[in-house]
Amino acid sequence: MTVTWEELGWERLADGVGRVRLAGWDCTVGLVAGAGAALMVDAGSCLAEGARLRARARELTGGDVTHLALTHPHFDHVLGAAAFDGAEILAAEGTRTVLGDARGRAELREDAVRQGLDAAAAEEAAAALPVPGREVSGRLALPLGGGREAVLADLGAAHSTHDLAVLVPVPGGRPVVFCGDLVEESGEPQAGPDAAPSRWPAALDRLLVLGGEDALYVPGHGAVVDAAFVRAQRDALADRFGVSR
Repeated sequence: MTVTWEELGWERLADGVGRVRLAGWDCTVGLVAGAGAALMVDAGSCLAEGARLRARARELTGGDVTHLALTHPHFDHVLGAAAFDGAEILAAEGTRTVLGDARGRAELREDAVRQGLDAAAAEEAAAALPVPGREVSGRLALPLGGGREAVLADLGAAHSTHDLAVLVPVPGGRPVVFCGDLVEESGEPQAGPDAAPSRWPAALDRLLVLGGEDALYVPGHGAVVDAAFVRAQRDALADRFGVSR
């Protein structure tokens, strides 16, 4: 019997494309299914969460996750990555240095605990955290089989030191763009110590060029939005950080 996205608590955005909003930090994880391949966008906040996501993906696609794209190196998006053993991990250029550095992993662990993750779960996930096998500079077209591809785009430092977006073209439908935390809907965009506020509005300009006016933009936190929302958030961030429009 075929299970539907909705039956598993996921939101279907197009044929073979969907996302789930995770409990705790309202973090979005995306899934893109091809023919014999599947791309997951972000990994959850701990190994147990990552394992649940991998199992759900198998139910939805009939196969295993073959590729994992990490939108940015924050704990709620990456600490489940070790649960995807065997998947190719992709991220923006420079992410490998952050995730492979002992100090970087310690900061992820400490941030996770500050935000309420169990200390043992945070320690386990940080210790097992893999580094990306492939880094993206500019854009990378990732074939997933059956005519399906995803386009990964390195948008530079903005919300974090290394921000990646994922465009999924949908023939005859609206493209889907997984934005990571470059866009947030359920709260004000967060600029932590690793953010580059002066560069964030320009990154959103590049995001809008990537997706276009008709795309569905999937924030790192919150409901799916349109280009007008992204543009308004871009302008609000420019005002907030004193960046010329």
